Amino acid sequence: MAKAIHSMIRVLDEARSVDFYRRAFGLDIAQRLDFPDFTLVYLSNPETDFELELTVNKGRTEPYQLGDGYGHLAFSVDDLDAEHARLTAEGLAPRKLVDFAPGGEVIARFFFIADPDGYQIEVLQRGQRYK
Repeated sequence: MAKAIHSMIRVLDEARSVDFYRRAFGLDIAQRLDFPDFTLVYLSNPETDFELELTVNKGRTEPYQLGDGYGHLAFSVDDLDAEHARLTAEGLAPRKLVDFAPGGEVIARFFFIADPDGYQIEVLQRGQRYK
C-alpha cells in the first residue's frame, strides 16, 4: 500500500514562505537541503507525518505562473472560526467562511487563504471525512 509523504511547491522567497507556513499552520523546518542550483525545505508539524516541500530555485526573480492545473492544498483544524480569527489577526487575509450545503445539509465548513506565491489553501473544519 502506498503512503502519501509530501507535496512540493516552488516558491520565490524562502524566508517569506517559511514564515507564512509557520504562522498560518504551525509548520516548522524539518530538514533543509541546499544544492548549487536549488534548495529543498521540508516543513512539518506534530499533527501528521505528511510534509510540505518548498523548492527554491536559486537566481529566480520572476514569480511562478501557477497555470490552470493547480487546485489547492488542504489543512483541517479543530475550530474553524477561531482559526479564521487568528489568521485575520495575523494579517494573513483569509477569505470568507463557507458553509457548503449543496443538498441543504452542511457537509463541509471551510475558507481559503493564499500563500505568498499565490498557492490556494483550503482550511476545513475537522470532522466527518476531514480528519
